[in-house]
Amino acid sequence: MANRSYGFEFELIGFPGLPPSFNVLFSIAMFILYNITLVSNGSVMSLIIMTEKLHQPLYLMIASLAFSNLFFDTVTLPKFIAKYWFDGGRISFLGCFIQMYFVHFLAGFDGYILMLMAFDRYIAICKPLRYSSIVTHRVSMVASGTAWLVAALLTLLNLLTLNHFFCGPNKIINSFCNTSTVLRLACDDVLATTETLLMIVLVSLFLPLTFIILSYAVIILSIFSLNHSKGWRKALSTCTTHWIVMTLFYLPRVFLYIANYVKLAFSPDLNVFLIFLHSYFPHLANPIIYCLRTEEIKRTVVNIFKSKIGFEM
Repeated sequence: MANRSYGFEFELIGFPGLPPSFNVLFSIAMFILYNITLVSNGSVMSLIIMTEKLHQPLYLMIASLAFSNLFFDTVTLPKFIAKYWFDGGRISFLGCFIQMYFVHFLAGFDGYILMLMAFDRYIAICKPLRYSSIVTHRVSMVASGTAWLVAALLTLLNLLTLNHFFCGPNKIINSFCNTSTVLRLACDDVLATTETLLMIVLVSLFLPLTFIILSYAVIILSIFSLNHSKGWRKALSTCTTHWIVMTLFYLPRVFLYIANYVKLAFSPDLNVFLIFLHSYFPHLANPIIYCLRTEEIKRTVVNIFKSKIGFEM
């Protein structure tokens, strides 16, 4: 029966409670958001690739994260903006599942990269003398490549959703296609698929989160065991950037999964807002946080501006 669904179309609703009078203003805000994230993440990625002294494991991970953020927004936001500008909210069956694959793939990859960044900070603070021998370029490239591969393979299981039959309701209460909202529209039993995909969530979301929490717990204990206040303040400042990024990424996600698990009822608009918050706000904040809080990147940006101003004068 699933083959009969291929001619089916879904419709992205976004925020169902948004008054029509705010559609233009909201779509302009989304267009500005997309362009800011496109320019900022693209700039961070280009800066790291083009600056040889930034070809270090941590900065290459930041570049990978910037690319993932840019790719995610490009896969989802233009279609959502088109809904308001060209009445283009309808998306084909296969188009929805292609978008859904990349949504879950890139979100899973972000989690693994944040886990690798936590490992990097753990080695840098707890084993500083061995950092250069443990965190080499080869190790960084292999770890990042493995993150891409694991995220891609796990996300393939989301294609189990293709086996279901879609025949009636087609309105997706979200700004993009994702598994949980699409499965609610299936006309057959989705219990087995839901349980399988729940296991994927536990692996791709909570396993990296557990590792991150343990890593930073050890880091905090190590920081406060330092004898010199200057030393632990510097170490704490180094980690603050990553804590902010991880809080923005994980807190709304964990809340949503727990709320869905305990069947906590809240409005569809709040649900979409929380998805919107953890999907897009970190992509907007990450480049700003890294440029302001990472000394080497900040110094490189300042030097580029100084040389540019000096050249023009």
